[in-house]
Amino acid sequence: MPHISVLSKEISELIAAGEVIERPASVIKEVIENSVDAGAKHITVEIKRGGTTFMRITDDGCGMQPEDVPTAFLRHATSKISKKVDLDNIYTLGFRGEALASIAAVARVSLMTKRREDDYGTRYDISGSVPDGEPEQTGCPDGTTIIIRDIFYNVPVRQRFMKKDVSEANAVSQIVQKIALSHPEIAFQMIRDNRLEFCTDGSGDLYAAIYAIYGREFAHDLVPVEFSDGYISVSGYTCKPLYAKSSRSFQNFFINGRYVRSRTCSVAVESAYESLIMTGKFPSCVLMISVNASDIDVNVHPTKAEVRFTNEKNVADGLYFGIKNALMQSGLIYEFQIKQPKPVTDWTAPVPEEPVYEQKSLMNIYDPVIKHSEECASFESISSENNIFSCDNNSASENELSGHTEKNKNLPEAEKIFVDVSQIESSLNHDEQIQSETRELQCEPEVLEEESNNTERYNDSSIEERYAGTSVNNEINVIGEVFKNYILAEAGEKLLIFDKHAAHERVIFEKLKSGNAGHSRQMLMTPVRVLLGAEETDALQNNSELLSGMGFSFGFGDSASILVTGIPTFAQNLVLDELIAEIARNLVIGKMNPEPSYLDDTLHSIACKAAIKANDRNDITELQSLVNEVYNNENIRHCPHGRPVMFVITKHELEKQFGRT
Repeated sequence: MPHISVLSKEISELIAAGEVIERPASVIKEVIENSVDAGAKHITVEIKRGGTTFMRITDDGCGMQPEDVPTAFLRHATSKISKKVDLDNIYTLGFRGEALASIAAVARVSLMTKRREDDYGTRYDISGSVPDGEPEQTGCPDGTTIIIRDIFYNVPVRQRFMKKDVSEANAVSQIVQKIALSHPEIAFQMIRDNRLEFCTDGSGDLYAAIYAIYGREFAHDLVPVEFSDGYISVSGYTCKPLYAKSSRSFQNFFINGRYVRSRTCSVAVESAYESLIMTGKFPSCVLMISVNASDIDVNVHPTKAEVRFTNEKNVADGLYFGIKNALMQSGLIYEFQIKQPKPVTDWTAPVPEEPVYEQKSLMNIYDPVIKHSEECASFESISSENNIFSCDNNSASENELSGHTEKNKNLPEAEKIFVDVSQIESSLNHDEQIQSETRELQCEPEVLEEESNNTERYNDSSIEERYAGTSVNNEINVIGEVFKNYILAEAGEKLLIFDKHAAHERVIFEKLKSGNAGHSRQMLMTPVRVLLGAEETDALQNNSELLSGMGFSFGFGDSASILVTGIPTFAQNLVLDELIAEIARNLVIGKMNPEPSYLDDTLHSIACKAAIKANDRNDITELQSLVNEVYNNENIRHCPHGRPVMFVITKHELEKQFGRT
């Protein structure tokens, strides 16, 4: 056996550095965490070539004493903890005292630092853990500036595993983004190859930091979260289900101000979005989690990117209910995005002259002065500008109209204007007809008697509603259906568009899962016999109460087959052999005391197959009933697969599209 010897300080330093410093992003993370712990309010990060050749981190923190600078580069030198008990209450980002020593072991480092009360700062250079001389006085701003050059210059094997400059720069940018989000009260600047990547204002507003880092599109799709149960406090933002991402890279969890990767947190968040997002999509979030420092262990991983909880269930429950409450309060009614088309401008074309519109009297509107080559306004705009329908009972005489008609005959064919006199006379007499009918109604004795009994009188609007057959008490009113799949409805000053299949699918799913489908059970005149295995039959028999709430009833005998005696009404067109077998298999998987959640896949399948389909013919009564059920139930905003069931277009948005606002 070879002789056992103690490794030299140089080799041991390189080995230890490999645990903490993996790439330039690791350097940036460790140094920024020290800046945050130093109380900095402004932090600037600058890198070149992905950080492989140059990194500079500048802060305005408290700075260091001149005599402490060499000590800071020794391994396990720290000001964060001093006793064993301090490990149980860690609130700072750094505490091990390994960062500067590990960085100096694999790169060339220059440090300048100055306290506010000192007249001069201190400069210190170190390369490969070997100081380049003693600390010296220098002029520098308050705070600390660290410059790192040529990372892994003395570890060629690590250099070969470095990725492209773009990849390394992206990793650095991600680290700075995470820390900037975790501390919105600090103003961050990220400079990449002499170009400003992003900056935050340091106002303390988390939403402003999210907007600055991820942009307007991401920030627009967020829902605020605020929850506390005494053990855990959760605040921040989560995304609307419709805008879930294709990966978990936008899930940001900050525990006591520290960014961490946590499977517990991810599972809790995704559970809150169950049946709200499509398979293969993941919710994005920026959540600040506060727990007692004694209830977590941050000393798990060398990079401090993972934590352990003493009570994972409490943490998971706090996140689940915090997000669930936020989603329910938001309503999740999506506004339909109408993109304004960008006009294509021909810069070489001459500027057109703006037309001058003159107000014409009623008698002059029939004068054919508008040429065929000129741009003509629509009939509605002409009639509104000239107040055709706002006139009283004064109308043009037949002689005047005929005179204009004769004048019109003498014009060329392209310049003639044709006027339907009967339509104009009918429109002019519209008010008189309404008033006449109102007087007749007021003279009827039955109407007068009804008014006296109910102590209310009809005004003009109520009479019009009575003749139109509409009710002023309807909260939402179906207008019709388009493309044989989308329901149009009106509610206040909003136009709502429903996907009838997705909406009906979620209605059925909610009934099945809540156990209320038993009220719509249809008993079968001829029971259907289904052949099942003994284990599946036992599962159905042991969970007959659960299945009864879903609308199913069975008859059990001594044989291996069962009799289906009742089904929910919406399942009458389904193949019962396949449906019952699928339910039984899921119950076997759930074993003892299964909850409806074990049957989610089956319930999805039942709801999807039983729901009305596109191109199905549905009368207005069916559509109105479906719309009422969906609109008034806050739980029905997505189909079981996560697609939205309705969109809303506001009156303001429509008027904006038509140029009315």
